Amino acid sequence: MEEKQFRNKIQWFTFLFSILVVWVHAFNAELFLGKGPGAAGLKRVETVVGNGLGQFAVPGFFMISAYLFYRGFTWEKLGRKWKSRFRSLVVPYLLWNGIYYLGYVTASRIGGLTDIVGKGRIPLDWETALDAVVHYRYNAVFWYLYQLIWLIALTPLIYSFLKRKGTAALWLAASAVCVWLRVDFPFINEDSVLYYSAAAAAAIYMPKQAEGQSGPAVFLTGAGMAAAGLACCGFSRGGEQVGLLVFGRLLVPLGVWLMADKRLLPPVKPWMKDTFFLYATHFAFVRLVNKTGAVLLPGNRTAAAVLFIFMPAFSLVFSRGVGTVLKRFLPPVWKALSGGRNS
Repeated sequence: MEEKQFRNKIQWFTFLFSILVVWVHAFNAELFLGKGPGAAGLKRVETVVGNGLGQFAVPGFFMISAYLFYRGFTWEKLGRKWKSRFRSLVVPYLLWNGIYYLGYVTASRIGGLTDIVGKGRIPLDWETALDAVVHYRYNAVFWYLYQLIWLIALTPLIYSFLKRKGTAALWLAASAVCVWLRVDFPFINEDSVLYYSAAAAAAIYMPKQAEGQSGPAVFLTGAGMAAAGLACCGFSRGGEQVGLLVFGRLLVPLGVWLMADKRLLPPVKPWMKDTFFLYATHFAFVRLVNKTGAVLLPGNRTAAAVLFIFMPAFSLVFSRGVGTVLKRFLPPVWKALSGGRNS
């Protein structure tokens, strides 16, 4: 029962983070209303939801991924973990990047869609294709998977520090200092290292606290962390103080996790489980719907607001519909595109 409740809590948080990610990419005030004062009200709402709540989604994803990877980790499990993540991350990463590239190439050659895509005529050649597949050129949201793949590849380095408490504290402190000083790493963002490492350390040294039942003390601890995180975000002056913003993005998801009692969460519904497929499909869908809406209903504030508010629901219906068709008629394709999830 404990394990089932823990997995259910993971799925709830993954689902909620996915909804927030959709809102992050659903901004449409300027698209419909331009940059004038007429867009100001809707833009403020979208900023609160997208740049406010939405900023905690990807850090949450990093932390969930790290926790699950390092949960019960030993050196003997490294090969099996790498093999599993190659199937669940690398394969769909390459496939989806290729699909997005071919989709943009096709759309850039169709009269009515060229203006909506807004990227001109995209070259169809091996060099551009390889760049698109490896570097997610036409699939911007997969920057997260790109970072995650590198972090998993660096497991021998990261775990060499995290396996002992003293060196783990040194690694976390160094990660925090790099964030504060805005040190640039090759391939990986310094904030991603901090999110990932903090959750990995929690999986190694604090599994009982992370997976245990909530109570008054745990709830208050989580509330304090969330409040401190919100304060950091508030004092970051709109993101100018990057260090405070990153610390806030770290503390709020951790605090909310502690506040949520896994025993009180109802079982997730089947349509809430395919979050990876929602993450992979939503970006093109959101842009297509918003840009098409702006062309058909320019200047319509109500249409823009409705699309923004209900875009997660629309994206869920779309991804669920496509996923259901693939599961039923093309199960090998579904397995590859979903990374083996819910096959």
